[in-house]
Amino acid sequence: MTIAIFGNAMKTNTLTEVRHILQFMEEKDVHVLLSQELRQELDLREYPGFPENWDGEHQPENVYGEPIDFALSVGGDGTFLTSAAAIGDKNIPILGVNCGHLGFLAEVQTQDLDGILRQLVDGQYTIEQRSLLSLTVLDHDGVARDGLILSPNALNEIAILKQGLTNMLTIETHVNGELLHTYHSDGLVIATPTGSTAYNLSIGGPLMVPQNRGIILTPIAPHSLTVKPIVVPDDWRLDIRVASRYDAFMVSVDGRSQSLSTDMSLHIERAPYTVKVVQIGDNSFLKSLRTKLNWGK
Repeated sequence: MTIAIFGNAMKTNTLTEVRHILQFMEEKDVHVLLSQELRQELDLREYPGFPENWDGEHQPENVYGEPIDFALSVGGDGTFLTSAAAIGDKNIPILGVNCGHLGFLAEVQTQDLDGILRQLVDGQYTIEQRSLLSLTVLDHDGVARDGLILSPNALNEIAILKQGLTNMLTIETHVNGELLHTYHSDGLVIATPTGSTAYNLSIGGPLMVPQNRGIILTPIAPHSLTVKPIVVPDDWRLDIRVASRYDAFMVSVDGRSQSLSTDMSLHIERAPYTVKVVQIGDNSFLKSLRTKLNWGK
């Protein structure tokens, strides 16, 4: 078995848990790949010949001669999103280990880690498929600007935001070629069911179980009180144009933000692959809602 480990190398508690995982996997004779950030922070002299470096540009057969079975994301939900972006379409299931606070993606708590790792190694788990959104930026001639967005696929959301303290945006949104609405607002969040508990939740958007197949559009501080969130099927296509007094706006893909000119347009659709999330024990989305949102208390 081979696993890859990702984590926030700037946090001491993450490094502590990664060291613990390395010791566990060494005892189980499991091959390990470490992200470059973790390798730079950990003293690997105590693990002679172990572990190897994660190379996102190549398949793992170049290292151990076998595929990667799992990835461990050690940190919070932000770390999980970073791990999912690094893995991309390599079809590697991810298990999230929560070293942060509120975690809907990183569900495994550190106090349960040894038992969870044993179940993982022993094959006692299930895998959920999570959909993503894919963003294409088009120039003023309608030509795709490939490479402009380095990581164009979002597991949580794609957010259209004001740049700085500018006035509200005008966001003309078409769905399957038909005008849905021209939002006058501080922005627009386009979320997956997985992302319904993230930015979307904080601005009053609806919750969706991850197994649903839909795209959520939730405006940020809309000028009209009658404008509400809407959910459309995830095989529908979104085309968006943004107008701003300062001729620029921000687009954020799972928290990775950059500025775009208003002469560019956005095309959003379901990504051609899914993220595979490892589920172990009695963890479930409904249990997470009860415990992390304090439902019933």
